[in-house]
Amino acid sequence: MAGGGPISTNTTSTNNGNNKGYGMALALMVSLFFMIGFITVLNDVLIPSLKGIFDLKAWQAMLIQFCFFGAYFIMSYPAGILIKKVGYKMGLTIALAVMGIGLLLFVPASMVQMYGVFLFALFVVGSGLTILQVAINPYIIALGPESTGASRLNLGGALNSFATFLGPIIGGAYILKEFLLTDYESVEAMNMAKAEAVQGPYVILAAVTFGIAILLYFMKLPKISSEDDETTEKTTGSAFDFNHLIYGAGAIFFYVGAEVAIGSILILYLAEDSMGAIDEKLASSLLAYYWGSAMIGRLVGSALGQGIKAQLLLRGVAFIALLLVVVSMTGIALNNWMDIPVMVIQTEGGFAMNFEPVHVPVAAFCLILVGLFNSVMWPSIFPLGIAKLGTHTSQGSGIMVMMVVGGAVLPLLQGLIADSIGYKFSFVICIICYLYIFWFAVKGYKAGKIAQAYDSE
Repeated sequence: MAGGGPISTNTTSTNNGNNKGYGMALALMVSLFFMIGFITVLNDVLIPSLKGIFDLKAWQAMLIQFCFFGAYFIMSYPAGILIKKVGYKMGLTIALAVMGIGLLLFVPASMVQMYGVFLFALFVVGSGLTILQVAINPYIIALGPESTGASRLNLGGALNSFATFLGPIIGGAYILKEFLLTDYESVEAMNMAKAEAVQGPYVILAAVTFGIAILLYFMKLPKISSEDDETTEKTTGSAFDFNHLIYGAGAIFFYVGAEVAIGSILILYLAEDSMGAIDEKLASSLLAYYWGSAMIGRLVGSALGQGIKAQLLLRGVAFIALLLVVVSMTGIALNNWMDIPVMVIQTEGGFAMNFEPVHVPVAAFCLILVGLFNSVMWPSIFPLGIAKLGTHTSQGSGIMVMMVVGGAVLPLLQGLIADSIGYKFSFVICIICYLYIFWFAVKGYKAGKIAQAYDSE
């Protein structure tokens, strides 16, 4: 999910019976999943870059994720109100416009070299992405037969995962280029060059975002409406009356938090002497394997999910993820080394792409492999959390989506621990996360109402 995979807070239907002839619109919608993943994963590359420019502590660098994912929590409810008021098509256009503005704000942020401006830009981008994700899933389903809606969402998810694999490699090539003090008159001049290097990818992304917004605005799209607006069924109570929804929301919080925390801190951790003081550009390519393994895991998990119950699958992956994090903290994993070939893009003196071996401790490989088992947690937790909610399903879905805020809170906590007692021990945060998810898969998922919740009825 951290990469911005398919999420939805409500179900929708088309208002017209004809949903044919929207091939171009569908192509643009699906491409947006790639954009969402690419923009989101660039934060992991931005963290070491801005940390160096502004000489930040680890927790200060994690404010990047705090502002970005914090927008999901703050803007999810307003985004739903906006979509309901202006419609899904206009909502998509507004979302892309907000994203584009946020991406362009990286230009003045790099010019004035103020960390706070970067953080504000990230919040704006995150706000646009929140609106976009509320609107895009219903349209993906509406742009074709309802029976194949899930396959279109899966296609979008696959492109999203592919983007999170490419993002660190491309971002590392342009943002984490090697800057030598000997090539500049002063440290300030070198930092200005580093800040200017950030501009390129974000300006290009802004141009693409505005371009898609304009195309969608003038494109014919089906009108869709929420089933929640059409139902006349009387509802009583709320989704909060169901304990498995509350526990499921916690599981989403810890899953997203752990996934984002590992991705956020991995480059910084690999730069430590104990991990081989790996060059940031090479480390970003290693990070690509973390997200790439998640892409592979989603494909495998999709097949396994056909024959294995969600709670059983979740138990297995949570236990293995927990084991991998624990092993990564042991002396055996830190003292034994291995070579991993990584893809590197060279931009100096022309464009070139090649593979380079990186010598890393087994601990690094363990953390990278966690991505493989993270991959099926969202599609396992989400349906378990909203099961048997009935007319409260839409509200329950919204609550679950808001818990993406774990990606804002937990990396910040891990950064604080890393500054206090070291990067290795900071992964205790992830251990707690996977322990909770394992408990949810064993006991917390069992559907039921909180005792006495309906005594008054």
